[in-house]
Amino acid sequence: MLQVFRVNDGAVRRVEGGAVELERHLQALVEANMETMLGIRFVASEQSTGSVHRGRIDTLGLDEDGSPVIVEFKRSRSESVLSQGLFYLAWLVDHRAEFESLVASRFGEDVAAAVDWSSPRVVCIAAAFNRYDVVAAGMSHHRVDLVIYQQYEGDFVTLELAASVAGGCGGSASRRAEPDRATSPVRRGVRESLEHAPADLRALYASLDERLLELGGDGLCVELQHYLAYRRRRNYACVRVLARELVVVLNVDPSTVKLEPGWTRDLRKVGHLGTGDLEVRIASADDLTRAVPLLAASFEAAA
Repeated sequence: MLQVFRVNDGAVRRVEGGAVELERHLQALVEANMETMLGIRFVASEQSTGSVHRGRIDTLGLDEDGSPVIVEFKRSRSESVLSQGLFYLAWLVDHRAEFESLVASRFGEDVAAAVDWSSPRVVCIAAAFNRYDVVAAGMSHHRVDLVIYQQYEGDFVTLELAASVAGGCGGSASRRAEPDRATSPVRRGVRESLEHAPADLRALYASLDERLLELGGDGLCVELQHYLAYRRRRNYACVRVLARELVVVLNVDPSTVKLEPGWTRDLRKVGHLGTGDLEVRIASADDLTRAVPLLAASFEAAA
């Protein structure tokens, strides 16, 4: 359990926390600050799901990769926020045009056209989750984040990630589940880019994958339409597999790095796939070794 202490002249006093009094108050706070708190752009609130599903989605959003996001809020431990979020996810994937219309009205047609449906997300925010919720999230085969909120005296609010499920990536199948090849042609394409790569490049990717996931216990990998996104609250690496090298986009300010032609590149004024401003090209184990400090810096910036 997260504990918060106030420090005064070397002494500490625990700051007591609890659930906010009104679910709607929390929802309004998060919706007004979604990019700062969750790394998600706000799209719509209280979205009706029509006569068949007969409900309202608390919040719809769009993450930095262009993936649709459902955010559901609950105050009580007993309320089935995860089941509700997954129920609404079924509505969302069947109503893509409606969601894209909402995106277009808020951000423009170009953003709507770029919505990535390969891996939509459900974010559940509640005062607490039990172990059944955590296991159920892992069994859902969907991208799910379980977030615990607490409000403290002095207008402090904390969000703590209780669980995050992202599906499989290109590394060891024993650590992450394989994607559903029968129902996910986009993911199959990402997988095939690795399967058809030379053996030495596949081995190099496996080493990169291991390095990226060992940077901290909360890193995870998501296979998207155009790249593999390694993320915490935000992405810290976006990886593409080319014919002879790996291209990694990092959340690092290029002005803080001595750029080397053919290895690192400033992307701030260049259109590119992935989120971040620094490109690193990795074609050998030596390239990966010297890239580790940059990977670590991007990981820290994504907290």
